[in-house]
Amino acid sequence: MKLSQFTVALGLAVASSCAFAAGAGAPNDAQIAAIVVTANQVDIDAGQLAKSTSKTQSVRDFAQLMITAHSGANQSATELVTKLHVTPESNPTSESLKSGGDQNLASLRKLNGAAFDKAYVDHEVAYHQAVLDAVDKTLIPSAKNAELKALLVKVRPTFVAHLEHARMLQALLGKSGG
Repeated sequence: MKLSQFTVALGLAVASSCAFAAGAGAPNDAQIAAIVVTANQVDIDAGQLAKSTSKTQSVRDFAQLMITAHSGANQSATELVTKLHVTPESNPTSESLKSGGDQNLASLRKLNGAAFDKAYVDHEVAYHQAVLDAVDKTLIPSAKNAELKALLVKVRPTFVAHLEHARMLQALLGKSGG
């Protein structure tokens, strides 16, 4: 899947997340938990592929950062939902994120070298922007549990930092021609 196809798939995931608020009601805390865990896992999986595939040190370093940070976020989310006795509930948004992540991995596996690096980093820029949009427009406003809302607010700056890091890497790769 090309970046534009991924962006459309991701846009659909975010749109379905926003559809909760528009008419179908806001996602409940169990659905939000599933969205958060899925979004993190999608980025962990892409990071693992990039770490093992890229030959560019800055891309491998970024991929490791994504693996570490998103694994930590998932651990925090898992600990919180366990404490709250909330079971993450699959929903159209979490399923769409999973499907888009699987399609992205399939597309990335067909690439190597500079083409892989560019596609991976472009994906990271689009993905983090879309996740931030969902966090800001749907997930934080919809969270009913104060601790879940606090966790979303706490991890938001990390997503912003990842987006900025990915944009910087995207610019560097563009300058290097690779």
